[in-house]
Amino acid sequence: MIYGYARVSTIDQDLSIQHAALAAAGCTVVRSEKVTGTSTEGRQELGNLLQFLREGDTLVVTRVDRLALFVTCRTSFTTSGIGAAP
Repeated sequence: MIYGYARVSTIDQDLSIQHAALAAAGCTVVRSEKVTGTSTEGRQELGNLLQFLREGDTLVVTRVDRLALFVTCRTSFTTSGIGAAP
């Protein structure tokens, strides 16, 4: 399955551009949230996504910085057979 994750830093920002890009990339499930990217704390939707991902799944984001401190998770994905894009 192809999952998408969208995030903006403030409630005033719009997620529609990211949602459109994720849909165009073929994401069948998109989770999004409006929280700061300085840490993974309080990022419930990202946590939910990480629990859903299984071997063979792919996580798509519009920009790598949407994941913030996600580098260790990407390494974990690679060893678990989960793809990460871009």
